[in-house]
Formats: sequence, C-alpha cells, structure tokens
Amino acid sequence: MKRVAVITGVSGGIGRATARLFAAQGWRVTGIDCRPGAAPEVHRFLQADLADTTASEQIFAEITAAAGRIDALINNAAVQICKPLLETTPAEWDAVMATNLRSVYLAIRHAHPLMRARGGAIVNVSSVHAVATSANIAAYAASKGALLALTRALAIEFSPDKIRVNAVLPGAVDTEMLRAGLSREQFHGDSPEESVRRLGARHVLGRVGRPEEIARAILFLADEQHSSFMTGQALIVDGGATARLSTE
Repeated sequence: MKRVAVITGVSGGIGRATARLFAAQGWRVTGIDCRPGAAPEVHRFLQADLADTTASEQIFAEITAAAGRIDALINNAAVQICKPLLETTPAEWDAVMATNLRSVYLAIRHAHPLMRARGGAIVNVSSVHAVATSANIAAYAASKGALLALTRALAIEFSPDKIRVNAVLPGAVDTEMLRAGLSREQFHGDSPEESVRRLGARHVLGRVGRPEEIARAILFLADEQHSSFMTGQALIVDGGATARLSTE
C-alpha cells in the first residue's frame, strides 16, 4: 500500500513542489489549502481553512474515510504580514497566528489518531526567521519561532507513538510570498526579477532558493528511510544566510 502524505498550504510554491516530489516518489498525496487550485500531482485536494476547528475536524474525518492512515503530515500553510509591530492590528496579528500556528495545532490534533497505530512523521515548515530575523516582520517571526518550539515539545510527547516531529526552516525562496514581501519592503520600485536577484546576491551561495530544494528537505525528514534517527530537530535551508555575521 502506498504511503499517505497530507500537505497543507499545497497551492503555494513550496506546497506544490512538495506535492510534486512526494507523488514522484510513490506517495499518495492529499493536499489542503484555503485557496482553490491544487498542484496537479495531488491525488486528492480538499479546500478548507484549517485554523477553523470544525473545518479541520471535517477535513481529517474525510481523510480517515478515504485513506484510513497518514504516514506524513506536512504543515506548510502560512501567511506573512510585513509591517512594524506597532502598525500591526490585532486582527492581523490573530490572522498570522491562526494560519501559522493554530492550524498546525488543530491538524496535528486531528491527524494523530491516524498516525499512532503505525508511527510516522510530522514536518513543520517553520522559517529562518525563527532563529534570525529582520525588521517589520515581527508577527511572522513570532509565529515561526513558536512553531519551532512546538516541534521540539511534540517530538518528546509523541515519541512513545513512534511519531517523529521535525521542522524545516527555509530562508529566502522564490515564491509568491517572497516576491510580495520584496515589493512592499526592501527593493520597492525594482522589477520582481531584479528584487529577487539583489536579495540572492546577499547570500553565501549568491542566489535565493527554489521551492523544489525545500521540498527535498521536507521529503528527507518525512521519509524514515532517510531520517529515522532524527526528531525534534530544525533543518535550516537558507543558502548560507545565517552563516554570515551581520557585522561582516
């Protein structure tokens, strides 16, 4: 029987690349997103806001009926607010925390019964902003830092069930989210391509990442054949961005 992967935020750049890779590796992929338009490689697409308790419960009830198992849960859904904390409204703060953190809590809570029978892996897509951040992104950084702490806590809590819990921390990756942030902030006025190029030049590797590079890191952590002795870990994939001192 094919292994089953559930990927949230599957309509985004990293989500689509991850669905494509898992499907190519023989997994049966269920994708979830609040937006329409799943990756074509998804075997089953479910549209829902997983931050909503009822919606999350219903979605995982459908997965239970259709598949009866989850071997890997990839918590990838995220939103980003790029503005100073004092200009961030309570509603914006709550929206970031709901998508980036509450949805993960609910997904794990509802997925756990489908995973504990045979074990499996949870991969939380955090961010390099959990360990090193920049101005005007406080809500996002706080949510991703909390997600990293949750990863460590659940690695301990779920170890008796043979469920490994790890996190991928992407740096700058060429996605719609990155380009939207650049247009608002650092390189306002440049073309999207020039903004991405200039940001990439600041990296040790001289470029930003590609979604498929993050997908490969996610697959590594999800697949027991590759990472069976890893849990509670943060895998940073950032082109060397955090390796260089800011004072250099």
